[in-house]
Amino acid sequence: METAQLLKKYSVAAPRYTSYPTVPYWDNESFNTQDWLKTVSKTYSDHRDEGISLYIHLPFCESLCTYCGCNTRITKNHKVEQPYIDAVLKEWQMYVSVLGEKPHIKELHLGGGTPTFFSAENLEVLISTIFQKGILSKDAELSFEAHPANTTIKHLAVLHSLGFKRMSLGIQDFDPKVQFLINRFQTPDQVAKVTTKAREIGYTSINFDLIYGLPGQTLFGLNETIKEAIAMKPDRIAFYSYAHIPWLKPGQRHYTEKEIPVGDEKFALYQLGRHLLTEAGYKDVGMDHFALKSDSLFHAVAEKKLHRNFMGYTNQHTHLLIGLGVSSISDSWTAFAQNPKTVESYLDKIQNGIFALEKGHLLSAEDLEIRKHILNIMCAEHTIYDNGIPDHVQTRLEPLLADQLIAVDEKEIKITTQGKSFLRNVCMAFDEKLWLKQPKTQLFSSSI
Repeated sequence: METAQLLKKYSVAAPRYTSYPTVPYWDNESFNTQDWLKTVSKTYSDHRDEGISLYIHLPFCESLCTYCGCNTRITKNHKVEQPYIDAVLKEWQMYVSVLGEKPHIKELHLGGGTPTFFSAENLEVLISTIFQKGILSKDAELSFEAHPANTTIKHLAVLHSLGFKRMSLGIQDFDPKVQFLINRFQTPDQVAKVTTKAREIGYTSINFDLIYGLPGQTLFGLNETIKEAIAMKPDRIAFYSYAHIPWLKPGQRHYTEKEIPVGDEKFALYQLGRHLLTEAGYKDVGMDHFALKSDSLFHAVAEKKLHRNFMGYTNQHTHLLIGLGVSSISDSWTAFAQNPKTVESYLDKIQNGIFALEKGHLLSAEDLEIRKHILNIMCAEHTIYDNGIPDHVQTRLEPLLADQLIAVDEKEIKITTQGKSFLRNVCMAFDEKLWLKQPKTQLFSSSI
């Protein structure tokens, strides 16, 4: 079957599998803070030597990017910075108390929102105080997301002095028409300036986020955007599908469905982008992610050390991920927990010394087994069932096998070269929660 036909066939709503079970299928009724903290303590005790990962959500943005599906708070009032930092630091201290000692920090990522909404001085206070309660591992990876239009040289210098070597720039598209529709503005010159300065300061890995399927996007415009991006030689590029979810994100009603590429038009955008990136020497390292051979993410693939968590793909593997801040998700490997999605609720609980947990899930033995196979497919592109592939999984895989997206024997499932674009579809075959309870409304974005 031709690639275009396959893209049409498998373009279905599918989870991104940063966790299993996925968030809509968490058993919140069986979850409580006491049991969650027990799993945190045990996992840390069992895997103390490998260190922990930290994710800090900084939700504030000065303006709304209408395409965005992230948890954000729009404001131009920078007085919100200090109270929020105080709460994040208090939450961190609460977790350190549970661990019983200063943990080794193996990985730290600042996400948003727009982390560079915060002043360089406030970010320095936040990170340096985090480190006072932890020990930074020698091989730790520190990264942050940045808006090209508001990231200053001081931001870059301060964060680099604290150990940050990776930066991700949200670009999406350079076409002025698309930028107007999504209310996200930055020029190639601004991006080039930030990228060049970051490299001069000493950043070793720079990622560009690009999106296909945005309103007003055309083949010509995307071609120009990707050519501009490639000319700056970012070490990584995340090239992913726009998720149209106006029922969750009303800002997406800024444009109409008529302005959004769908069907053949969207598939053509995907094929063009993927072709341009691979032709420029970027390796397809996994779902929507491309990296140069010099980048650590590429090395992780070659050395079979690639890992995936709520922060996406990483070359660091820890069993404990602690999420700080509004809407952040934590992972103790045997349980998940998510903070409230509103700033007010988060601040109220933390200021009163209460863990700000809104929902969570304790993983069963079956959950852990399925999670293992999904991670194997996402990160290593194969998985092995010691006792043979279950009949029900084999049945679900038959269409993928017939279309040569996978290769299967009695115990092993392998992703073929053509199958690399369909990892989410393959993982759906393992997803017992999804098969037991098919959603009545669209919970997930399109897989293509």
